[in-house]
Amino acid sequence: MDGQLLLGLLLLLLGASGLQGQGPGPGGPSEGPPDEEEEQEEEEVPEEDGILVLNRRTLGLALREHPALLVEFYAPWCGQCKALAPEYSKAAALLAAEAAKARLAKVDGPAEPELAEEFAVTEYPTLKFFRDGNRTHPEEYTGPREAQGIAEWLRRRVGPSATQLEDEEGARVLMRAWDVVVIGFFQDLQDKDVATFLAVAQDALDMAFGLTDRPQLFQKFGLTKDTVVLFKKYDEGRADFPVDKELGLDQGDLSRFLLTHSMHLVTEFTPQTSPKIFAARIPNHLLLFINQTLAAHLERLSGFREAAPRFRGQVLFVVVDVGANNDHVLQYFGLKAEEAPTLRFVNMETTKKYAPADKEPVTATSVAAFCRAVLGGELKPYRLSQEIPPDWDQRPVKTLVGKNFEQVAFDETKNVFIKFYAPWCTHCKEMAPAWEALAEKYKDHEDIIIAELDATANELEAFPVHGFPTLKYFPAGPGRKAIEYKGTRDLETFSKFLDSGGALPAEEPTEPPGQPFPETPENSTKPKDEL
Repeated sequence: MDGQLLLGLLLLLLGASGLQGQGPGPGGPSEGPPDEEEEQEEEEVPEEDGILVLNRRTLGLALREHPALLVEFYAPWCGQCKALAPEYSKAAALLAAEAAKARLAKVDGPAEPELAEEFAVTEYPTLKFFRDGNRTHPEEYTGPREAQGIAEWLRRRVGPSATQLEDEEGARVLMRAWDVVVIGFFQDLQDKDVATFLAVAQDALDMAFGLTDRPQLFQKFGLTKDTVVLFKKYDEGRADFPVDKELGLDQGDLSRFLLTHSMHLVTEFTPQTSPKIFAARIPNHLLLFINQTLAAHLERLSGFREAAPRFRGQVLFVVVDVGANNDHVLQYFGLKAEEAPTLRFVNMETTKKYAPADKEPVTATSVAAFCRAVLGGELKPYRLSQEIPPDWDQRPVKTLVGKNFEQVAFDETKNVFIKFYAPWCTHCKEMAPAWEALAEKYKDHEDIIIAELDATANELEAFPVHGFPTLKYFPAGPGRKAIEYKGTRDLETFSKFLDSGGALPAEEPTEPPGQPFPETPENSTKPKDEL
């Protein structure tokens, strides 16, 4: 018996040893990517300033350990990444202090090209939010790039985006803590409109959200049906958005309502407010009071403020102080500081600008009449144009302005290649030597004109210019044709384009698009050296 037992144990040991020596076969249980094997060793993820530092091996481990993970893909040389770094660290500290479920992480994109390719990272910084370990469908980060905003964006994704209110005191506490509070009054909190409301609440980070189904709160705030109410500590104090019983709550309509009514009736134009003013485009019309120093002219401002409530939702009233480094605004409207105070109206969709027909005092009556004239189509827009320089055609690169553009660009006997630029645009400056060289190369071709036009000082009826630089080719012949150039901005490729009559090989690489109008160095959220 002992001999048989010993023999059995020996065979078992030999069998186990044989399997270990052979290694895993095809499809065996140990087969898999090296990354997975390394992750199985439970490698510890390093941290810097409370931020997880991830690589190809540790990303999977971090996703398993943290159900809510915001990952920044950065490059060590990137200026915007360096500017974000201290805010990102502060956000991590805020979340840690709250024992929040969300964690922050970062990946050096150039050092981890496989991860950058996997998540389609093409620029830095890029931030992606991973929920519940889902690696295949991360959410693009859409929030602000400062600590409080980053933390709030994550709070609204890992927790409820709106506070459920049970009584009046809960509502009052919320209103005391925030300048703008949005409360959804729903008779049934399981209704699909509530999901729409909560989705909007996730991204409206500059206001607090609450919701309730309590009849006593409906009664307290004078409501009888489902309604979203915006409460604010300024202007009218309250704005109601009734839910359509048949159509339900539309996310886009609600977002526009909140953006429109959360903005002050009269907004002061500053570097902080200008991106929001231009990005919102809600409403599509801006009325700007181009004023001298605000403190010196408050009596004029009172009439401007008095007219504003009549056009809430149609026109955003903006005050521009010419004494506060707002020269770019004056340039945009073709104004000089000594012309202030004056009014200018702009349609943000068409970029058409309007000026009052008469120079009247700025009163509530004159402001309202000006708005009605523009909105009613009674007033024609004006276009900016510099004067034609006496030597506009003396250099290889011809100088065009609004007043001579049509004559030159649509000359049926000439092929005209035009650069539309902004004086502050770095990309325009970088390509200037190539453009000068192109003009020099073709200066003896009588049927070819190389020209440039400052699109910030000259506006065209033929088409608006939305990015800088924009390059357009106007071939000879009838028909007012225009071909937009999208190739590489160098002398060789420019020459191929001209020699082929305005065509490039299909495989020709393209440059990134220019900056969207009306972004300027002052209102851009990007560093000036990247405009």
